[in-house]
Amino acid sequence: MGYYAAMLYMLDPEKNKVVLPRHIEYLDRLDKEGKVFAEGPFADGSGGLVVYLAESLEEAAALAENDPHVVEKVRRLELKKWNVLEQTGR
Repeated sequence: MGYYAAMLYMLDPEKNKVVLPRHIEYLDRLDKEGKVFAEGPFADGSGGLVVYLAESLEEAAALAENDPHVVEKVRRLELKKWNVLEQTGR
């Protein structure tokens, strides 16, 4: 199981307001399935981040590309594998 960071950059703030409830429902369902590690908006309003838990980049891409924000072109997706480092007490 790996971590995959999906940066969702805002393209259409007005349409975002309409699509946001479906985006939240989608992520809530995936969270219940154990597929979401973390999620939230950027503080500057430029978009948000979802960290998926998936077996491969292909699985993570399928999850991210089916997000209503991506499907409806409200946000631009950039997906990268994320290597989580253990905290060393720094």
